[in-house]
Amino acid sequence: MTCAGCAARIEKVLGRLDGVQATVNFATQRVQATVQNGGASVADVVEAVRKTGFTVETQTADLTLTGMTCAGCAARIEKVLNSLPAVEAGVNFATERAHVVYVPGLTDVQTMIEHVEKAGYGASLYKQAEQQDVKAQRHAEWRRELYGFVVAAVLSLPFVWEMGGMMVGAHVMLPQTLQLMLAAIVQFWCGRHLYQRAWHAVRSGAATMDVLVVLGTSIAFGFSAIVVLFGLHQPVYFEASAIVITLILLGRLLEAGARAQTAAGMESLLKLQPKIAHVDQNGVVVDLPVEQMKVGTLFVVRPGESVPVDGVVLDGASDVNEAMLTGESLPELKQKGSTVFAGTLNQTGALRVQATKVGADTALAAIVRMVEQAQGSKASVQRLADKVAAVFVPAVLVLAVVTFLLGWALTGSASWSLVSAVSVLVIACPCSLGLATPTAIMVGTGQGAQAGILFRNADALEQARKLTTMVMDKTGTLTEGHPVVTDVQAEPGVATADLLALAAALEQNSEHPLAKAVRDYAVASGVQPVAMTQFKAIPGQGVMAQVGEDVVRLGSPRFLEQSGLQIAQTLVADWQGQGKTVIAVAKSQQILGYFALADKVRDEAKRAITLLHQMGVSVTMLTGDNERAAQMVARQVGITDVVAGVLPNQKAEKIAALKAAGGCVGMVGDGINDAPALASANVSFAIGAGADIALDTADVVLVRSSLMGLVNALSLSRATVSKIRQNLFFAFIYNILGLPLAAFGLLDPIVAGAAMAMSSVSVVSNSLLLRRWKPLD
Repeated sequence: MTCAGCAARIEKVLGRLDGVQATVNFATQRVQATVQNGGASVADVVEAVRKTGFTVETQTADLTLTGMTCAGCAARIEKVLNSLPAVEAGVNFATERAHVVYVPGLTDVQTMIEHVEKAGYGASLYKQAEQQDVKAQRHAEWRRELYGFVVAAVLSLPFVWEMGGMMVGAHVMLPQTLQLMLAAIVQFWCGRHLYQRAWHAVRSGAATMDVLVVLGTSIAFGFSAIVVLFGLHQPVYFEASAIVITLILLGRLLEAGARAQTAAGMESLLKLQPKIAHVDQNGVVVDLPVEQMKVGTLFVVRPGESVPVDGVVLDGASDVNEAMLTGESLPELKQKGSTVFAGTLNQTGALRVQATKVGADTALAAIVRMVEQAQGSKASVQRLADKVAAVFVPAVLVLAVVTFLLGWALTGSASWSLVSAVSVLVIACPCSLGLATPTAIMVGTGQGAQAGILFRNADALEQARKLTTMVMDKTGTLTEGHPVVTDVQAEPGVATADLLALAAALEQNSEHPLAKAVRDYAVASGVQPVAMTQFKAIPGQGVMAQVGEDVVRLGSPRFLEQSGLQIAQTLVADWQGQGKTVIAVAKSQQILGYFALADKVRDEAKRAITLLHQMGVSVTMLTGDNERAAQMVARQVGITDVVAGVLPNQKAEKIAALKAAGGCVGMVGDGINDAPALASANVSFAIGAGADIALDTADVVLVRSSLMGLVNALSLSRATVSKIRQNLFFAFIYNILGLPLAAFGLLDPIVAGAAMAMSSVSVVSNSLLLRRWKPLD
């Protein structure tokens, strides 16, 4: 809102909603609305404000969740959180976290936590600083689960011994009273957490895997207990209930251990930043926790130590290994004026550094944040799996009832039908379905981060494999992005120093690589820029400003021709024929001179283009540079499709045309100048390193300034999606094969329990095989 009129407008729009009375305070920038029951909802109020053209402030929070046992639990928590006003929540079963976007004032973190706890689960606000505490807590829970499993396994051994004897023809039967006692301890003490979670699920109107297990084993135990207590002449199934619960506990242990390994990549990133920094306080070096450092703090980094925060070197020289950031194994020389990044390893000399970014603003923190965001997001295939999991458990309950009733009607044996129904309940496990996608995404994004490839979300990781066309910018993408001025030609009567002074003045407010090259050349020539006013940039063409009484222009030859100026065509054609970029400077209606600039093609560009072609991806160069310079670079790297002389908005139009033709289009650029084109692509890639990476622009950031990262990103995407498909196969095959066998009485409950446990373990273990993926250098 910019004035009281804005407030009145919002108030008027909200007043039109049914049952809403609203007051808008312009000073506090807040809306207070009374919403009557039966009228518009809170979500309607928020949406009405947005449709009016204003934004509603939102905040994000990540919650650490406990107590989830299957995808049904995740779906239940997601439903509970999304029932709160103006809340959008996504729950990741694999990471055991919820990412929530909410409107402050309508709800808060504590309210969300209370609703999750009321649904029978645990929740707390996630903080990176508490990562070690969370790990310790999970380890303690794992030890408790281990203790419960050991007790269950020991008490179940007599049943295993009894079953083994029967298999070899030795009818060694335990007294039924002893069976009842052993099975009761396993059922109600070792399996008490199953009952607790199942009760919370049923009370909140949900059906989870715990409900299936508890229902199946309780039926088997209850039927057997009645037989023993009332002395009926029927078989007992204590071994089924006890061994199934033992196998469930074993499966949970194996699953928890495997899931912990999927987060190893993230933990390795978090360990890179040291806890202590050597801070220079008035010439005295003292050790302080990194959390206490501020921008401007002076600190010392000794040989063999990691850099605590981002900063600029004031004194000293040393080789610094930046492999964690760029993927480049060779160390880089850092000296006065160089930038160093948190987590990088100082190798040879001592450095005195001034902090420029601390805490959450460092490049390392940005990388960790981006990886966490990707791991917490959902791929489209996961959303489909969630929908299947939501209806799976109720469908299994119906199938179990039908199995029991039909089996009893057709065979006349209630006990046989009961065992078949129990097998149906036990074999059905939505756990593996919930783990199939997120575990692969976790490992894939972790591997990518270690290779300098940052995926913004799971969809980017999933969609990259589908790319059929890769569109590339030239400057800074196919070339190194460090052009230099190679030739300067001033018109007769114009001093070269005057030409440089005007050019430097016009380029001093631009971040374009060509502008930096002109400024650097002027500085090296000892020329100072002149004063100017009324600066104006024309995207993709040039700039203009007022110098005294004259209008001065700088830009491409075409830009100046459009202004009615006569260009030296022979000179321009000669330079462009050498693959150089030409810019010209004009004052009023007079050309003052020309600059030729050249940029070195990346060493790995040709190999990367060749590999993309081998992967079935066609490559198009899209550049605002002239046709001759573009074709020169294209020939060097092996690109045949070149579109030159396009403006930024025309790049976006070209990508839209490629998409309309049925292609899945990727765009590679610097993430800033190519923003319209990046936003138009199916998957966008930004090339950059360290603090300059455009994290807010592209779907994928190639931290290492190398086009091989592009090839590796597509390779990793294909490997990850392949694992997801394999995982979904494992998740479904157990049920597709097991459920019919169980329904027809061909699957013992114990075998069903073992298969259920193995389905989750096989899915997670298969995801861990992604660690074998290695990037190409």
